[in-house]
Order: sequence, then C-alpha cells, then structure tokens
Amino acid sequence: MIRRKICVVTGTRAEYGLLYWLMKGIDTDPELELQIIATGMHLSSEFGNTYQQIESDGFVIDKKVDIELSSDSEVGISKSMGLGMIGCAKAFNDLKPDLCIVLGDRFEIFSAVSAAMIAKIPTAHLHGGEATEGMIDEPIRHSITKMSHLHFVAAKEYKNRVIQLGEQPDRVFNVGGLGIDNINKLELLSRESFEQAINFSLGEKNILVTFHPVTLESSTAEIQFKELLGALDDLQDTKIIFTKANSDTDGRVINSMIDDYVTNHGNTISFTSMGQLNYLSALQFVDAVVGNSSSGLLEAPSFKIGTIDIGDRQKGRIKADSVISCSPEKGDISKSLGRLYSKDFQNIVKNTKNPYGSGGASQKIISIIKDINLKGILKKPFYDLTGVSK
Repeated sequence: MIRRKICVVTGTRAEYGLLYWLMKGIDTDPELELQIIATGMHLSSEFGNTYQQIESDGFVIDKKVDIELSSDSEVGISKSMGLGMIGCAKAFNDLKPDLCIVLGDRFEIFSAVSAAMIAKIPTAHLHGGEATEGMIDEPIRHSITKMSHLHFVAAKEYKNRVIQLGEQPDRVFNVGGLGIDNINKLELLSRESFEQAINFSLGEKNILVTFHPVTLESSTAEIQFKELLGALDDLQDTKIIFTKANSDTDGRVINSMIDDYVTNHGNTISFTSMGQLNYLSALQFVDAVVGNSSSGLLEAPSFKIGTIDIGDRQKGRIKADSVISCSPEKGDISKSLGRLYSKDFQNIVKNTKNPYGSGGASQKIISIIKDINLKGILKKPFYDLTGVSK
C-alpha cells in the first residue's frame, strides 16, 4: 500500500500546540506518512529553539527552513518571507508531499503556501475565515485561503466567510477549534506539580498575561503595553505569569518591557515559551487570560475562566460570554479587571460555553484527508454566492 504523504508546516510554539494531536494522528495512521517542516520561531534561540519540543515529543523533523528572524522591522520580516519561500520550495522539491497542511495566518506560513502553490502541491488550510481586524495576519489569512484547496474551519460563521471568499462549499469543513483537543486529551498538571514545573508559587488571585503587537498599527506596542503594566501595578495580592510576544514587528519591545517589569516585581514570572502542557495547566489555576492572544478566545472559555481582550488585535473574532473587551488604556483595563472579580461576571463565566466546539477536530480532519481524492486536484472556479460559477 502506498501511503499518502502529508506535510505539516509549523513556525511557532502556539501553532504547533494546536497541531499536535493532528500530527500525532497522521503519524500513527497506517495509511498516512507524516512529513514535518519546521521554520520561523522554532529555529530561533531568542524564541526558545522550540523545534526541540517537537523532537522531544517523538516527531522527526524532515526539513528545517531558517528564515533568520534577526529583525522584527518591516524590512526584516519581508526578507524573512523571501527566505521562507526559497527554503520551502527546496524542501517541497525534496519531500514531494501529496498534501501540505498549514494553520492560521502568519507570514512564514504565507511563504510556505506560496511555494506549495507554485509546486502544484495541494494545501489544506486550518482556522481560515477568521477575522482579526487589527493585524496584518487578516489579509495574509485570506490570501492563504485563496491559495488552498481544502479548508478546515472552527465555526459556522467562518465556514460562511470562506465560501464568501469564493471557495467551493464542498471543500469547506467546519470541524471546530483544534485547541480543544489538547484540553480533552492532555493529562494536565496538578497545582503542586505545576508550581514545581515553573518554579513559581501561585496565590489566591492569579492571572496570565500574553500581549502581542497590533501589526496594522504603527509603533503602538510600547504605549499600549505600558498602559497594561500600569493597570497591573494597581492589583493587590495577585500573582502574574507573563508569556512573551512573538516575532511580529515590535515584539522585542514588549519582551524587553516584560524583563524589566519582572525584575522589579516579585509577584511575577515570565516565559519565552511555557510549552503546551504548562500553558494549558496554567489555565486551570488562573482567574483570567489578560492581553490580546487568540488563546483567550479559543481555549480559555473551556476552563470556565475569564478573558480580558485588550485593543483591536482580535477584533472580529467570535467571542464567548466570558470575554471582556476593552481599549488599551489603563483606566479601561483596570475597570475590566475589577469586573472580572465581580460576582455577576463570575456567574457568567461558570455558565459559558466555548463557541469553538467540544473537541474532535483532529480526527475529523484525518478522516477527510484520507478519503478525499487528491489526484489532479485543482482550484475550482470562483464560487459565486448566487450559485453561478465564474
């Protein structure tokens, strides 16, 4: 039997965490052969050399595509995109996969899909159709959709949006959020084991802070993060866990500010990369995810905890009732932190349902990619919402 070669491209710690169970399922399926291309932040010592986590999980990385993330300027990121396309083109030529699988909306994934398109390798895009109005990822995500052949989305609204972009309805599958599979399948740490793992004692009140640059805004990262730190200064008897920003423009500014803040505040700790097990274990014990990370929308609701979503980075995404949206100003952030601990809001949190489903996305995807006919697969004509193809 000839096994179908499935090439997964991953560039960040967070994305790999979402892909883990899908990769595991592909790797153990007798009808499929897993190939892995690691790129982006995985290969950067500054961002934790997280390719080592992939290998320690038992996976074999077939190709490493270094895109030299030495600069987070606009020019630096454009150069990294060029290197990504060159490197992925060579990797695809060597691996010759039957299908390329990518997740999300980052610039290194755009480079990989562009190379796959030129090489006539069909692509399956995960978590398409979503909206993040404050990020450059928004047009990148929709561009990846237009270069992809199969679409696995996290909610009905996102399925409709992918079809609105002209994709054929029979190639768009609503499988739910991938992150929920981790919550259901990982054996999370106890409070004591978690504290030992991160060498940090939790308190009566605890929050997890993850804040990234808003990439469609110019030089706002430092100003906005200073406002957030000002609000955190006013908290009483609260332990704070920071996870650092990614390689987007001005991400290093935020990380430097985190280092300075943690040095001067004994109730805090920071991580370049917590790893999926520690991160999800943390969500069991914190009161909220604070910042502008997608995990506050996709995963936090499943833990019945609050989310304070700051600014426009996630504007446009579906949000559970447990999400408090606020402006990136100290007063509004402080007001939201106050509401978080109110009795009324805690009652809302306890009854929240995650709008991204209850799990099983990975197995649904595997079932589809095993059965679908990929021979000679081409992009179909633009699907018009009136039902007329053009």
